[in-house]
Amino acid sequence: MKPILFIDRDGVILEEPASDFQIDSIEKTKFIPGAISYLSKIAADFGFHKVLVTNQDGLGTEAYPSSQFEPFQQLMIRTLAGEGFVFDKICIDTSFAKENKPTRKPGTAMLTEFMDATQYDLANSFVIGDRWSDFALAKNLGCKAIYLKSPLHALTQEQEKDLRASIAFEATSWEAIYSFLKLGLRKVKHVRNTKETKISIDLNLDGKGDAAIHTGLGFFDHMLEQIARHGGLDLAITCEGDLHIDEHHTIEDVGIALGEAFAQGLVDKRGMERYGYALPMDEAEAKVLIDFGGRNWIVWEASFTREKIGEMPTEMFFHFFKSFSDAAKANVNISCKGDNEHHKIEAIFKAFAKAIKMAVRRNPDSDALPSTKGVL
Repeated sequence: MKPILFIDRDGVILEEPASDFQIDSIEKTKFIPGAISYLSKIAADFGFHKVLVTNQDGLGTEAYPSSQFEPFQQLMIRTLAGEGFVFDKICIDTSFAKENKPTRKPGTAMLTEFMDATQYDLANSFVIGDRWSDFALAKNLGCKAIYLKSPLHALTQEQEKDLRASIAFEATSWEAIYSFLKLGLRKVKHVRNTKETKISIDLNLDGKGDAAIHTGLGFFDHMLEQIARHGGLDLAITCEGDLHIDEHHTIEDVGIALGEAFAQGLVDKRGMERYGYALPMDEAEAKVLIDFGGRNWIVWEASFTREKIGEMPTEMFFHFFKSFSDAAKANVNISCKGDNEHHKIEAIFKAFAKAIKMAVRRNPDSDALPSTKGVL
């Protein structure tokens, strides 16, 4: 069975004119940056069945004659073919939205031949698009969507709620789409329960900075949000801890659980940078170096004069990073100096996030393990 790429045209392969949304002249025929080169790489590297799926309102009518469409459509097809990308099928619906025809995206009537489970693998197929109808098409087909974000077609709150589960990946470039198809996402669901804490973590190492943190400690939540936002990770953590005793077990166990989630997400380190470093911020100068090399070690050169920041004991900052280092099997080297205690620890968490972002980055064109040992 073959997986399929269903690819929208306007706004995805060709730039969509904001003036009238019609590509009907040579001046309006412009490729999205990276579309030609990365579609060529997709054709060369993967075995997808490639299908163009586009709505062209009123094509063939007096208002939009075929003569204003075909020359520029054929220019696109010839250009892509010249770089090795050829569509296996081209599906164009010419109806208007008000007609509500089943052939019009997100309807699937144009695509019934691809619902043959003996020939096509819809579960591992993708619709690449830039608007709600593409994501709804993915939902209706039983595949996933890749969202090439466009300033012209933002989702409404209702569309976001209905279609979020159908979107596997959000991208701002064809390079990112290619990397996703080549490498996939490193997603981890991890649960760690003890008599002292119950912790659940959802981690996407290839996310976009979304965070939903609930540990019962406001300042700790704020610091963990910095890891997600500045590390480009999607991170959801819930912790039910014995805060009626004190904060120790919650902070320590979240550090352990988060480190364990990273260790699971980084099992395959081929093509990964492995090392990261960062040096921010204001009067508080923080330096964080990290190596996901499979050996835990921590160097901590930071001191705090206050007993607590928020409800978080300052003695637990070291303990959190030590717990993470041990569980993630990472070398973490942290130093900080400054005047404001809040600034100092926030600088450390932000630098830690930036170092992580650098270290977990992957090169889709490399399969090399970042070690001369041959194993990590």
